[in-house]
Amino acid sequence: MWQIAQPTKVPDPGYRALEFLAPGIRQVVAGFINGSRQRVQEIRLRLNRPLMVEADGSWMLRPDGGVTVHAARAWFVGETDLMRTLERMTASSLYTMEEELRRGFITLPGGHRAGLAGECLVRDGRLLRIKSVTSINLRLAREMPGIARRLLPFLWSNGRFCRTLVISPPKAGKTTVLRDLIRAISNGEIAGHRCKVGLVDERSEVAGCFHGVPQLDVGVQTDVLDGCPKAEGILLLLRTMSPDVVAVDELGSYEEAEALRDLLHAGVSVLATAHADNLEDLRKRPSLFRLLADGGIQRVVVLSRRLGPGTVEGIWDETAGSFLPVGSFCLSSQIEPGNSW
Repeated sequence: MWQIAQPTKVPDPGYRALEFLAPGIRQVVAGFINGSRQRVQEIRLRLNRPLMVEADGSWMLRPDGGVTVHAARAWFVGETDLMRTLERMTASSLYTMEEELRRGFITLPGGHRAGLAGECLVRDGRLLRIKSVTSINLRLAREMPGIARRLLPFLWSNGRFCRTLVISPPKAGKTTVLRDLIRAISNGEIAGHRCKVGLVDERSEVAGCFHGVPQLDVGVQTDVLDGCPKAEGILLLLRTMSPDVVAVDELGSYEEAEALRDLLHAGVSVLATAHADNLEDLRKRPSLFRLLADGGIQRVVVLSRRLGPGTVEGIWDETAGSFLPVGSFCLSSQIEPGNSW
């Protein structure tokens, strides 16, 4: 018979999110953390299925916090586990969080985010909200100050921040790099010149706002539109906040690309991310290809996981039509001991 793990103090600030888990779940995850050198990125609760964590891999957890490949030996998430976790995440006010249930996630203090899935309430073909939650994905937010420092000299030209797109496959670090680039240019870490940054944080992942207040460091001169659709937010910031740089995460739609094109005529720089494995993959996306072709982007930072999360495969200079002579390197090698992606 496995023994339930005993909670132990864990120094990593990212693990403060464990306080939102039901007591039994929290003890099991703490057992895994204290017995493993892997850094947890996600904690997944699925009703009547094994408790799992995403770290260096996907792991089912036993009641003692150890890992198992046999589902029968894992801790199974019960209805009480889910309900107590939701109560902690919503301060026992789940049914007052209509907007969060419609969007499918809850932003927590510290910038952590809980994705939700389950039975949906639909009317006239439109999603109203998640009616019955049966899955929770707790994504742990961590800051990596200085992780993007090595990129800065290549993204600055003629006294201005270059219009920059960071691309990568999933879990290669593009949002972490984006957050640190925003912080750095806002704080004036490039040539001592501070830029006013307007961030459209549609999914609350970059600044991690809680009640509109950033929980993660995005710099002293950054204004955040939290929970705002990107296309609308880009134009709103342009009209109201006179930014030097507008930043968005996970650019994709025609409307978003067109809104960024409007910035070209206003003298405002762009900092964005997008899903793509490489330049060829990027150019297959019509909205982003047009943005490139029209000069909307000057630099493309290509990331991968080849040498670890945050591997820079190259920095493309769209104006010159070639990669800058910087080679490949891993940003995660700059992280101080005790930190991780």
